[in-house]
Amino acid sequence: MIQQPLPDEYRSLSPDDTDVRIADARKLLGEKLVVLGHHYQRDEIIRHADYTGDSFKLSRLAASRTEAEFIVFCGVHFMAESADVLSAEHQKVILPNLSAGCSMADMAEIHQVTECWEAITSVCPTGTVPITYINSAANLKAFVGRAGGTVCTSSNTPAAFRWGFQRGDRILFFPDEHLGRNTGVKLGVPLDQMPVWDPDADEMGGLTADQIRSAKVILWKGYCSVHGRFNVKQIQLARRAHPNVKVVVHPECRMEVVQAADFDGSTERIIQLISQSPPGSEWAVGTEINLVNRLQQQHPDKLVFCLDPIVCPCSTMYRIHPHYLLWALENLVRGRVVNQVKVPPEESHWARVALDRMLSIQ
Repeated sequence: MIQQPLPDEYRSLSPDDTDVRIADARKLLGEKLVVLGHHYQRDEIIRHADYTGDSFKLSRLAASRTEAEFIVFCGVHFMAESADVLSAEHQKVILPNLSAGCSMADMAEIHQVTECWEAITSVCPTGTVPITYINSAANLKAFVGRAGGTVCTSSNTPAAFRWGFQRGDRILFFPDEHLGRNTGVKLGVPLDQMPVWDPDADEMGGLTADQIRSAKVILWKGYCSVHGRFNVKQIQLARRAHPNVKVVVHPECRMEVVQAADFDGSTERIIQLISQSPPGSEWAVGTEINLVNRLQQQHPDKLVFCLDPIVCPCSTMYRIHPHYLLWALENLVRGRVVNQVKVPPEESHWARVALDRMLSIQ
């Protein structure tokens, strides 16, 4: 599906007029509508959201609102897919702008993962457990569901890895190389037992059969373009300018950045750490700028700043502009569903199997 051009009448609206019309549309739709806003969305979107959170939390919240016929997910495509997998049959999931994707999720496509799996199983017919990060397409979640694997979030990756090691000799983890490596290190996996599979390599992902046999975690060559910007020098500069600062970064950052920080964790964990810290605390944060700015505003009694002073927002998440949200809502008011994200039934079934496995992992 391709995003159709936004009508001119929406492009010319002022921010105030846009806000008023969004509020009016929400009132008309009432309990038939639930609007979800991911933490990385701009404030102009968050103010209209019924719930804010990370992708999986939002998908579960939406599924719990069974009276809502329309779930408008202000996030990116894979998030809307997960919401569709978890929601009821009568619910319709809508992504205000279909061009809002995820560069990391796009780094692992189903044909690439299938080729990787076939190559690995040709060397080691058994003993490999596939785990996909929730930042992946529904067809990859379905793939791990069929293959006996699971999904993980940034907060429960260690538990998912332990689960995998109880069931096999090695884990194939995709699409985020850095989250996988950071998790493996926390669990004591040696770096030389975590080779990287390059889907663009000419043969066998650039690995030898011996590397595959001896691997405990086979990492996928993929990364988050936002979290990849953070580096150790930024942490050193923050500590020099603020001797009492605590540094917290997302585990999608490179290994040396995570190891140089005081804490690492998911967006929910970062919010919790800063929220529960005493007044006067100082925090340098390595994650998306909209979340950092929001934490600054919510905690004026603390110093909260981004490690990268020129960091850009998540460019694909930023495509959910208020004009697109208004356009989607006013179409619903007129009885027209636009930009519905629907996962095919069989794919949805196996993706749900993988997500349910994740929920069962302690």
